[in-house]
Amino acid sequence: MPDAKSTSAVSTNVITRRVATDVGGTFTDLVCFETNTETGESRIVTAKSDTTPPDFENGVLNVLEKGKVDPADVDFLVHGTTVVINALTERKGEKVGLITTEGFRDTLEIARGNRPDFFNLHYQKPQPFVPRYLRAEVPGRMNYTGEERTPLDLSGLPKILEAFKADGVRAVAISFLHSYANTAHEQAAAAAISKHWPEVAVVASHQITREWREYERTNTTVLSAYVQPVAATYLQKLDKGLKAKGLLSNPYIMQSNCGVDSLEATSRTPITMVESGPASGFWGAAELGKLIGEPNILALDIGGTTAKCSLIEDGQVRIMTDYWIERSRKSAGYPIMVPVVDLVEIGNGGGSIAWVDDYGKLHVGPQSAGAVPGPAAYGKGGDAATTTDANLWLGRINKDYFCGGEVNADMQSAERVLKTLGQSLGVDTDDAARGIIRIANNNMVNALKLVSLSRGFDTRDFTLLAFGGGGGMHAVALGQELQVKKVVIPAAASVFSAWGMMMSDLRRDFFVTRLADLAEGSGAVIEGVFAEAEKEALETFVNEGIESGSVRFTRYGKFRYQNQEHTTEVLLSTGTITDAALSTIADNFHDTYEREFTYRLDAPVELVGIHLVATAEVGKLTMKPEPVSDRLLTDAVKGERMVDFALEGKHKATAYNGDLLAPGMTFRGPAIIEDSGTTTVVHPDNTVEIDAYRNIHITLNSPGERHD
Repeated sequence: MPDAKSTSAVSTNVITRRVATDVGGTFTDLVCFETNTETGESRIVTAKSDTTPPDFENGVLNVLEKGKVDPADVDFLVHGTTVVINALTERKGEKVGLITTEGFRDTLEIARGNRPDFFNLHYQKPQPFVPRYLRAEVPGRMNYTGEERTPLDLSGLPKILEAFKADGVRAVAISFLHSYANTAHEQAAAAAISKHWPEVAVVASHQITREWREYERTNTTVLSAYVQPVAATYLQKLDKGLKAKGLLSNPYIMQSNCGVDSLEATSRTPITMVESGPASGFWGAAELGKLIGEPNILALDIGGTTAKCSLIEDGQVRIMTDYWIERSRKSAGYPIMVPVVDLVEIGNGGGSIAWVDDYGKLHVGPQSAGAVPGPAAYGKGGDAATTTDANLWLGRINKDYFCGGEVNADMQSAERVLKTLGQSLGVDTDDAARGIIRIANNNMVNALKLVSLSRGFDTRDFTLLAFGGGGGMHAVALGQELQVKKVVIPAAASVFSAWGMMMSDLRRDFFVTRLADLAEGSGAVIEGVFAEAEKEALETFVNEGIESGSVRFTRYGKFRYQNQEHTTEVLLSTGTITDAALSTIADNFHDTYEREFTYRLDAPVELVGIHLVATAEVGKLTMKPEPVSDRLLTDAVKGERMVDFALEGKHKATAYNGDLLAPGMTFRGPAIIEDSGTTTVVHPDNTVEIDAYRNIHITLNSPGERHD
């Protein structure tokens, strides 16, 4: 990443400014990359301000002002937000009416039989976002091949809409049976609704996805309609506020598929940004891996409340559409069939609360102390021990540089809550703190195994790249347990997700369900499906001013053994798909399937659908390596202190100022690297090297070499 200290006074006409803003539940973050196009010198400007619900756009304008960034000087702006996921989880969307195929009014209520709490005889399915009285039916029917069985009859539509108006509906969702195969009925219904009721927001299922599975597609459409008025109003206010401040370019919005999209397109189907925050971090991990020659990455993002992880193979982030919100051991949750980065999320972060159950067993998370009152060490009234309190007590976090020196660590409160926890366990304060760290690490190791070992990947072939405020604190211990190649902590790790936004392309994912056996004659059929999707993709890009020559396509196929229920996605080679390529495609499917499920079948393979990724570059940040510095390592040394490494015991560790570490510097642990946003714990005998982009590379000792 660019050096935050390297910019000198230069003429403003050669400065390019790329800005990323991210609205979180508590804070709104800003990262601005200023680059001198003549010298290549650059610097990073970061700022935080309070999030301002319900007028979230004010928080964005405030943080720009706080960071002294004039929108009139900004060349490229990308924005990520939790507005959509918050509106869903907090039930702050708008009242939705659903129009569906006659006889399918109760699809939302029937849902699936995937009852997680299987032996609970009193289990209740999650309540649909649309109650039954707001679900209407119209005659008309397509079959699964897209042929019309019954003509669409919209004669009753005016009466339906009048009832919706009387009930205060502000958005209408349309989901017809088999509309993934033929969109004509949904298009006709959407046009008729807009004619009769121009003011209402209308979302049809084919606008979001053309995959089968009636319940999932219908629920996705309903949730998109539920947040559409809120999100569209917010994005319009944001755009208006930025333009009033002088922004000349159109802002882009971070999507859940690791790409960005235009504000206009996102306003129509805002459900596509449901997980925009995690997506940007994992995309950044993939891009950074390419820069440093590490295409196989285990990416880990540790924040204040949760830890999220994802696997990146050969530089590719895995995207899925089997995504659920509010899913737990006691609730089936709600499906959202949009492209979302494949991740595992657990309730373990810096604010995760340690607690003892009725059997005397210690747990960490998923409950969190949040920002208020926060960990006990914040001195804001927190009365439960957290991971942050444990790290602070063990000397891993510098009590004299807590939160970058902005907070005076309340060590008395930290000791009190840890001592109380220890008494519940029958151990002293130090052992209680060590126990918290070890259990938190174990929880995160299990999450990392879910995206790697459980899917047939050998972690020894991967590099662990950890970011977020807590990434560097735990990464080495996790890497040693998983025996990864090495650990990398990116420069400015605490704002790495915003950096990922800067590395994202304009991206749209197109999914089309089409059944086809891998048999003679199918090559032309499959190629035709892709060609049709590529034509549609080009039209959407060209309509928004993107030159067709700059659009790139990546093709995936969703395959299964004949008559299986679910599919496995396989990357397809470039070029026209012909019958001659089908045997190679089948072989690739067999290999992918066996790696993930440990076996293969001697059975016919069939295509269930296609996944087309269309991308175009829009203001992507270009990284330039820095030369080896002649700065002395001793200039970065802050001092020494005793640090408890939990498993390796206590050692005197050298503390380094992370902002002063320069390319080419190397040293060995035990060590602590501190900057204003995060702390990196380097265990005994680990070797550290700073690369040309100021990332921290940590080579791990083998388990047999660890010092007890």
